[in-house]
Amino acid sequence: MPAPHPAPPPAPAPPAALAGRPLTPVARLLRLCLHGLLAGLLVLAAGRAYAEAAPHAAWAAAACALLAAVYGAGVRAPAVHASARAGAVWLGALGAVWAVLLVLSPDALWIAFPLYFLELHLLRLRWAVAAVALTACAAIGSFAAHTGTLRPGAFLGPLLGAAVAVATVLGYQALYRESERRRRLIEELIATRAELAAAERAAGTTAERERLAREIHDTLAQGLSSIQLLLRAAERALPGGDPALAPALEHIGRARAAAQENLAEARRFVRALTPPDLERGSLAAALERLCAAAPQARFSLSGTPRALPTPYEVALLRIAQSALANVVRHAGAGRAEITLTFMDASVTLDVVDDGAGFDPAGAPRGDGGFGLPAMRARTESLGGLFTVESAPGQGTAVAVTLPLPAEADPPAGGVRTGHADREVPR
Repeated sequence: MPAPHPAPPPAPAPPAALAGRPLTPVARLLRLCLHGLLAGLLVLAAGRAYAEAAPHAAWAAAACALLAAVYGAGVRAPAVHASARAGAVWLGALGAVWAVLLVLSPDALWIAFPLYFLELHLLRLRWAVAAVALTACAAIGSFAAHTGTLRPGAFLGPLLGAAVAVATVLGYQALYRESERRRRLIEELIATRAELAAAERAAGTTAERERLAREIHDTLAQGLSSIQLLLRAAERALPGGDPALAPALEHIGRARAAAQENLAEARRFVRALTPPDLERGSLAAALERLCAAAPQARFSLSGTPRALPTPYEVALLRIAQSALANVVRHAGAGRAEITLTFMDASVTLDVVDDGAGFDPAGAPRGDGGFGLPAMRARTESLGGLFTVESAPGQGTAVAVTLPLPAEADPPAGGVRTGHADREVPR
């Protein structure tokens, strides 16, 4: 019987559909190549059986048709793609039909090549290598049984094909794992960038709210308050019993009422633009909630609390947040304490920890707006004093002292018309 034709080149990788993964154009092409390789080998085996008038040509053709049917059914069966057990059963059925075809036709040995890729793809590596070795031995044995001789080409062909298949599939799997790792990294990077962008937008929004609140408080609200005081002084300077001055007094009263209404509206704007941490209560309450979020932090209040202008509260809260963040991230402290102290002419915020400490003279200048330079800038913008005491291994103490404005201490008999501004008697 003539020697078999040279082996066709093996498919470069198993079809992605057999793994239940989404098909890319390359994976779809590989799947079609594997289908085409198996179909071509089956046609070759059946055609040669008829061309050479083999005794069992009809049986060989029937075995080829049955093998094609079993293969097609497995490719379309969802269970084969999802279950290792179902995949093993399908491979067993293919192997059984192929064994029958090996007995009927020597050309059936070349079908071992697509079977290599299916076994390596559907079975665990240890079992897949054993199945590939068994398939190669069956192909070599079939050729030897049909020809009565064992030529080097027929012996080395299936073995080299098996080696190439194992190396190709292992390489494909390594590339796939690397591709998946990079895909996950890219997804994490995209998610991180989105979170960073959202955080930056939130920080920008908060900063703009604070800026607007400060500007409204320092300009519009204070100007309206001054206008109201001047109108009140003018009203008192005019004698009330003079009928000729009655229209002027009436106009002054209306002007005072309009100024008071607009002042109240300006203060509502300031309150609406106040940071969310201060919307739910006083500065002391906000600092207490801040310490509750850090297990090693405690809050204490000293002196008699009084209402502070919104810029003061915002600055002290932001400085406390930044200092406590440094304690948590860098100091490695077991204990930290935030103290808010109200004195006659000033308010002081102290943040002390027993952490690793550092050399303040060697601290980096500027760290994105959340470090010591930003705290110092906030403090100095309000005319306050910012100090840092620290040494390596001796903890850190941050102190902020702000002078209390005159309007922070309301006069007796006044009625508050705003969150942190001057009292206006009714």
